[in-house]
Amino acid sequence: MNVTCVVDNTVQRRSQFWGEHGVAFLIETEAGRVLFDTGQSGTVLLHNLEVLGVDPATLDALAISHAHYDHTGGLAALLEQVRPGLPLYASPDLFRERFSQREEQLQSIGLSLTREDLDARLALKLSAGSQEILPGIWTTGEIRSRLEPEGRSACHWMREGEALVPDSYRDDMALVLEMDGRLMVLCGCCHAGLLNTLAHVQRTFECPIVTIAGGLHLTGATGDHLKRVGEVLVEMESVQRMHPNHCTGEVAFVALTLALGPAMVNPCPVGTVIGF
Repeated sequence: MNVTCVVDNTVQRRSQFWGEHGVAFLIETEAGRVLFDTGQSGTVLLHNLEVLGVDPATLDALAISHAHYDHTGGLAALLEQVRPGLPLYASPDLFRERFSQREEQLQSIGLSLTREDLDARLALKLSAGSQEILPGIWTTGEIRSRLEPEGRSACHWMREGEALVPDSYRDDMALVLEMDGRLMVLCGCCHAGLLNTLAHVQRTFECPIVTIAGGLHLTGATGDHLKRVGEVLVEMESVQRMHPNHCTGEVAFVALTLALGPAMVNPCPVGTVIGF
């Protein structure tokens, strides 16, 4: 099972890949290919898939971590190239309107496509519970218990009837990959909170987590919270590797490296392949 970073904020020097604020991962197993998130634009997503030599028509499933534009922006362009009826796994809350408000300016940051747009091309698999995508690949489902801090932004809002209320991030989910009784947790943006997500996975799947990758939304986290995250990860003796990217933040990357050691914490720019 290989996981390849297809879209991220960063690329290696002299790389043929393009970068943008967003994230997407390609998961390849003997059972097929799954694309998790689609980055911010079809331009970058399709270019990077071409560099990887991956034809979108060969994808066996799509999964979306949550509705924000930097995870769903490439979906419209992708629809034109995937096979009809391709399953898409996501939360039932995916289509709720979401906004960012900064200095009195309200900007839509949710999914730009309607349910009708997706129904016309894809087979929607929307569930708040965990779903198996392919053998060894599951969605976490909704992360309901959130005793630890979330990956929250004060400027994020969502539509609740006629009113705007703080985004609940109830659509936020991660993927869980299983191989030989060991788990990789692959995060999109971790708005539900990294520690909440890991606790949910441990309760649901009852197998040791050995690898954590993706956007951990620790940008702007307090020093106390970063210390808490490091302590919990150290106590999780099964964790062997971390590959943070996207919304993790440079300060958090350094804090994780100091807590766990440089051998365990690895950058994850576009093109990174994580063998599992």
